[in-house]
Amino acid sequence: MPFDIDPGLFALLIAAAIFAGWVDAVVGGGGLIQLPVLLVAFPTAPTALMLGTNKMASVFGTTTSAIAYARKIKLEHRLLWPTVGLALLGSGAGALAALSVSSDALKPIIIAVLLAVLVLVVAKPQLGLEPKPELHTRLRGAAVMVVCGLAIAFYDGIIGPGTGIFLAVAFTTILGMDFLAAAAHTKVVNVTTNLGALIVFAAQDNIWWLLGAVMGLGTMLGAWFGAHTAMSKGSKFVRIVLVIVVLALLARLSWDVYTGR
Repeated sequence: MPFDIDPGLFALLIAAAIFAGWVDAVVGGGGLIQLPVLLVAFPTAPTALMLGTNKMASVFGTTTSAIAYARKIKLEHRLLWPTVGLALLGSGAGALAALSVSSDALKPIIIAVLLAVLVLVVAKPQLGLEPKPELHTRLRGAAVMVVCGLAIAFYDGIIGPGTGIFLAVAFTTILGMDFLAAAAHTKVVNVTTNLGALIVFAAQDNIWWLLGAVMGLGTMLGAWFGAHTAMSKGSKFVRIVLVIVVLALLARLSWDVYTGR
């Protein structure tokens, strides 16, 4: 063992990392799996330390899936690079806020937004199945930069789980991308949001480096399989997984609010 962790617990952490990497590569929401496992596995550890370790592992996975998607799907670089630059700032600001502000007050708002996302996706069965290039205007592109690069990136820094879902839905609803193209663009932005937050956590010495690196190898494996699963199954499959993950995230956040956790 590379550090003093029970072998059974170590196996659970690696399994969670692999599954989280797969889910995150398909539609986002890997933090819904990975972060709770870390918090349960190390109940006496500072929350900020677990958030930073989770971010480190996530960087491995999102980078792997971003590369996998970029090799197969054409990316709109003029849109991505400004969004990426803003996302670095937004997520860093969110991570700074996470060190001093409780995220509990935000949970009811996030639940409301997730419910809106769920209603939108269910009410529009064709959403994200086919691209709608007529929606891709300069104004809408600017809106995506602000929404994804600042608002959603800030959320990723302060809380995290579900960021990929919000990014994918933004690319789909605002720019008319299909879910597969949205997933590809989401992963590139998500790499940056993870990095921005990671820099802040690292500066505060809130990362368990060895554990983050080992779990990162697990997320890399899961992300590689997840990206290739999404590309082989197509947008319809991504849509189904998105609905499942949104429901799971709603259940988790609602339980947190109900129990006061």
